[in-house]
Amino acid sequence: MTSAPNFLDWPFFDDGHRELASRLEVWAASRLTGLATAEDRESIDGACRQLVCDLGRAGWARYCVPADAVRGAADRGRAGFDVRALALIRETLARHDALADFAFAMQGLGSGAISLVGSPELKARYLPRVAAGEAIAAFALSESEAGSDVAALRCRAIRTPDGYALEGEKTWISNGGIADFYCVFARTSGPDVRPDGSASADGISAFVVDAATPGLSISRRIDTISPHPLATLALRDCRVPLAQRLGAEGEGFKIAMQTLDVFRTSVAAAAVGFAQRALDEALTHSAGRALFGKALASFQLTQAALAEMATGIDAARLLTYRAAWLRDRGQRATREVAMAKMTATEMAQQVIDRAVQLFGGRGVTRGEVVERLYRDIRALRIYEGATEVQKLIIGRDLIRCAAERRR
Repeated sequence: MTSAPNFLDWPFFDDGHRELASRLEVWAASRLTGLATAEDRESIDGACRQLVCDLGRAGWARYCVPADAVRGAADRGRAGFDVRALALIRETLARHDALADFAFAMQGLGSGAISLVGSPELKARYLPRVAAGEAIAAFALSESEAGSDVAALRCRAIRTPDGYALEGEKTWISNGGIADFYCVFARTSGPDVRPDGSASADGISAFVVDAATPGLSISRRIDTISPHPLATLALRDCRVPLAQRLGAEGEGFKIAMQTLDVFRTSVAAAAVGFAQRALDEALTHSAGRALFGKALASFQLTQAALAEMATGIDAARLLTYRAAWLRDRGQRATREVAMAKMTATEMAQQVIDRAVQLFGGRGVTRGEVVERLYRDIRALRIYEGATEVQKLIIGRDLIRCAAERRR
């Protein structure tokens, strides 16, 4: 039972979202128990594959692609991405099971570029299978020297008579090793040099590369503190037909940013879900833990900590669903999305840390929920735009708006 307020009564949601959240909570509570304990690579890979399949069969993965890309989805009244639905699903899944949240998120992010700019043929080939949980997607943008600085990307796409030959490496690729296809970003021309000497992001293009394509291999599997499928891809004379390019040549950076802009709000929602679970665990523990002859919850310091945790969660949740609501209304929300992502992930780290502190020695013991949450939350402050990048986005947008008002 969650201690979350009935935030679904907020005006950000319609009856369809409330019904979705209710059905998902019932499904998650009955289907996700125990999956979060997978730790070794083989078990994690297998659990992730099964979760993608389950999410597809239950109808949740359909929200990872625009409604018009899935046969029969139009009857739900959705057009394009429903960002509020994405956020609600991720918050609920994260509260129950981090790996389930990961599996859902990557179905959306990994196929997002196809949804946004793919040809009708590419959409028809990949998106229905993503929605059904029959194909696992991956987003291959990062490199060892190109994480937040996408302009430093070095993977090359060399023109051939019938398409491109990809050469280079991609690393920190979620679903690496289990994905059925990858949306790969590579340079089709050399980077322009800005006046300050840094490289620009011009000349990057995007491609859909099937996992079985000759020349694509997994060069290294990566282990992190929050276990999920992660790998380095090697591309050696990896031939991709022209029809597998996403959008026009040279538009890859814009496509990547558009994709991240859609799904970044859902990262904030996942952080809220992690934090809410930590608060729920802390409330249960503090009510039952005896200390100096009385319940831990009876101490004023405990009550103050719980109050700050709950307030931080509510503040982040408000920012998150405001951003999702603005996106769904078709409004420009880059600043609001960045605020939500930054605030929610930083808040969740603090809330979970406080929960660990309240648990004492149990809080750093393997197998405890709060210990797992402590590892799960850390990556969210980095991926899909680190906190420092979100600050730059917010600051630049503030300056831009101020300059426009002075004109």
